[in-house]
Amino acid sequence: MLTIGIVNTYDKIKILDAHYRAIARAAPICYAFGFDLALFDFPFKVTPNELVDFVMGKTTIGESGRYLRLLHEKDQFFVFDLPKKGFQPQFGSVVVTTSKPEPKVAVIPDTIVDGMLNNKSYLILIGLGRKGLPKHLFSLAKYHLDITSAGISLETCTAIGAIPAHLAGIATAKKERR
Repeated sequence: MLTIGIVNTYDKIKILDAHYRAIARAAPICYAFGFDLALFDFPFKVTPNELVDFVMGKTTIGESGRYLRLLHEKDQFFVFDLPKKGFQPQFGSVVVTTSKPEPKVAVIPDTIVDGMLNNKSYLILIGLGRKGLPKHLFSLAKYHLDITSAGISLETCTAIGAIPAHLAGIATAKKERR
């Protein structure tokens, strides 16, 4: 299982346009490339079904939330508080996305793809907000991934699109070579 985990670092109480727009943008990407979508620390105090309806009523992105609904119907959409000690084990190895990976846990995209092709599960965390991912999450992650392999910081929605697309592209090329 491959999961994009979006971690909210904006307001924890007030719902902002950035919250539901990021969800609406992530859903078609996750759906297209076969990823699940998990939200962490978002200010929504509703069930996932109510959140799907809310997002669908607020945006035209992703065919007005159609792909979020499809992910939810396939049990590929999750909403959680931010864990303090560790992420849910069903998501597999935690991967933080960063332009400055720690060398001892840094991985290249090919490493993640090799795991994907061998049915390993990964939770790929992306920060939503100016601050990026909270630093305490770095110590909870088995891997640090710079998707650019060049130390270039990406805006959240750019990363949401680039990471699954890049990994899927590498996976397709590797499958064709087999």
